[in-house]
Amino acid sequence: MARSKLIQISTAYSELLSYQKFNARDLDYTVFDKHIPMLQTLATLGNSGVSVFDLYKKKHLFYSPDFGSLLGYNSTYIREKGPDFWDSKIHPDDFIAIMENGISILKLFFQFSADEKVNYKLINEYRILNAENNYVRIIEQHQALEIDKKGNIWLTLSIIDLSPNQDVTEEFKSLLHNFRTGSIIPFRDQTKKFEPIGFALSKREIQILQLIKEGFLSKEISSNLNISLHTVNTHRQHVLEKLGVNNSMEAVLYASRLGLL
Repeated sequence: MARSKLIQISTAYSELLSYQKFNARDLDYTVFDKHIPMLQTLATLGNSGVSVFDLYKKKHLFYSPDFGSLLGYNSTYIREKGPDFWDSKIHPDDFIAIMENGISILKLFFQFSADEKVNYKLINEYRILNAENNYVRIIEQHQALEIDKKGNIWLTLSIIDLSPNQDVTEEFKSLLHNFRTGSIIPFRDQTKKFEPIGFALSKREIQILQLIKEGFLSKEISSNLNISLHTVNTHRQHVLEKLGVNNSMEAVLYASRLGLL
């Protein structure tokens, strides 16, 4: 059952990665070459695992020289295991949760403007086997490194460190951090429950927010609900004010986390 679910999720994730349409002529890989010294320095100073994923080629362009050393693995072992080395060590339950979470995050990010896409950092905390075959917790941070001319997320940066929280009974956690505004949105945390909130969205506001979550634009929502575009935008603004967030993505994430959607 778990294997069947994993295949289904992996297929959906692969299809989603193909959602963005790139023009190869717009992708200047000399830009990536200029990042390499910074990436190597970042890995050395922080003793971190650093990698860069290319969403156009759908493969990693860079792994820091000692990637995996924080878990006790040597570079020879990693090369022998190949590109699936890291994923094969993640706790099975956490791996499925990571994939499901990634699908939701990508769907929301693809609706964002280029400026908004570069303002967020996805922070995941999960369990993984070290070289002694014991589970430890790590923190993995993802963010857009390069956006193409069309606003597609082209290159993503990943930085991996050991978590200060080494309680391996805890499951996968995830949050989005807007490092421009400082806002933090818990996206998946099975160890905590939110208290009842002191505001309420109307049925229409929830309906509109649900359609936003499903990828509908304001004009499409207007046609779907047979209301004016002005009314849709007014409801959207009221939702932002009630939830105390800056944009529709934060509203969808926050409302979902609170069980409103």
